[in-house]
Amino acid sequence: MKHVFLTIFFAASLSGNAGAERLTLGDAIRMAQAHSPEAQAAEHTYRAAYWSYRSFRANYLPEVNLVSEPYLNRQINRVTQPDGTELFVRQNQLITDLGLQISQNVWFTGGNLFVQTSTQRMDEFGSHTTAYNSLPVTIGYRQSLFGYNSLKWNRRIEPVRFREAKKTYAETLELIAARTCELFFSLAAAQANLDIARSNYASADTLYRYAKGRYDIGSITENEMLQLEVNRLNEETNMMKAQIEVEDAMLTFRSFLGIREETVIEAVPEDSIPRFEVPLTEAMEQAYRHSPEPDTYRRMNLESKSSLAQARADRGLKADLYLRFGLSQTAGRLADSWRDPLDQQYVSLSLVVPILDWGRGRGKVRVAKSNVSLVETQTEQGMNDFELNVRKMVRQFNLQARQVEVAARTDETARRRYEVALRLYLMGKSTVLDLNAAISEKDTARRNCIEAMKIYWTLYYGLRSMTQYDFEHDCPLTERLPEI
Repeated sequence: MKHVFLTIFFAASLSGNAGAERLTLGDAIRMAQAHSPEAQAAEHTYRAAYWSYRSFRANYLPEVNLVSEPYLNRQINRVTQPDGTELFVRQNQLITDLGLQISQNVWFTGGNLFVQTSTQRMDEFGSHTTAYNSLPVTIGYRQSLFGYNSLKWNRRIEPVRFREAKKTYAETLELIAARTCELFFSLAAAQANLDIARSNYASADTLYRYAKGRYDIGSITENEMLQLEVNRLNEETNMMKAQIEVEDAMLTFRSFLGIREETVIEAVPEDSIPRFEVPLTEAMEQAYRHSPEPDTYRRMNLESKSSLAQARADRGLKADLYLRFGLSQTAGRLADSWRDPLDQQYVSLSLVVPILDWGRGRGKVRVAKSNVSLVETQTEQGMNDFELNVRKMVRQFNLQARQVEVAARTDETARRRYEVALRLYLMGKSTVLDLNAAISEKDTARRNCIEAMKIYWTLYYGLRSMTQYDFEHDCPLTERLPEI
């Protein structure tokens, strides 16, 4: 991997930052992605999506349940007699049962297939008798014939939703990295401004003292000496302002990193950047493959079509089918109730035919159709914007490395020019205006260099977040996600 080494001139560590915790950009990003409130929130969101997906998958696996519904009946009830008459009879009985049921959802039909075995015991306390009813095996099936099949639609939607959540988590981590770059270089710029202000104040104070001596011997005018005094006072004011900016930037940075202690942080920008270009074609390919946005629009399309299918099902004929076949026997003893079982069948079909709903069902269908069309329009526009953003990001990133290199050279040249201007002024071969211009160019070049580095790294992680791909190491970012 090739690197462009930048000769950014940074003064020695600030005397006011003695004992400060020095952080590089990489250290800050790792800390933000692990401990920042944004990272914690993203992790919890992804964990919830993971367990939601696990729950969805469990709906398509066999389910085993142990079932029991015991009850005590001690009351007077109306009981039909063998001759058809009805009498009020006092009942005093205890019903206990135990059953084992295995069920399986059938996703392509939306029904439920089950197999169960159970035994029921009835104790009559009045007559002191006991009876058993056993069902050695029962096979049943439940099915909505014309209803909405949520199992089929969820099977299409939920994998896309989970894939979207996983990519969104990776995207959020890269966005956190990009935000860390902004705050890191904001702190670095503020500390550089303070460094510049201190250096300029020291120089202005020295020049003022030197000018007073020259003024006393009449080698400079009073106007020039007063100009140097004004410069010293201005630099003192700039130094105090820069100190406030450093404190504000540090407070914001600590809050973002999740650092609650009053730790003094010194941002240490690296003197190199990775040197590579991102091919536009490859960036587009990786973005469509790994970014969460295509999955987001795909999920929105599927959900709108699912809502349309549900609206159509709710509007039309409704029919529920229930089938049950098995063996059954009853006896006074438990063992006898399992001998010579008799076959049994139960079939039920319920129908609901809508006749008059005052257009409610038709209205819901039309709303669902309009929503499908709206989502398709939003998807098309969203994907166009997504492609344009990727193109823009790639173009800016590929140009920014050169801008960083130019800014670094400008910074070095401006610093050398200032040193020459200072020597010429001390030798009496230039004016204070020339010196002030050199100081201004030096300070501006240094700030521009830090700003260029900030833009580069923000674009670097912004491009990673949009494409979900590490072009420097040639691998998808989802492969590096921390374990949940």
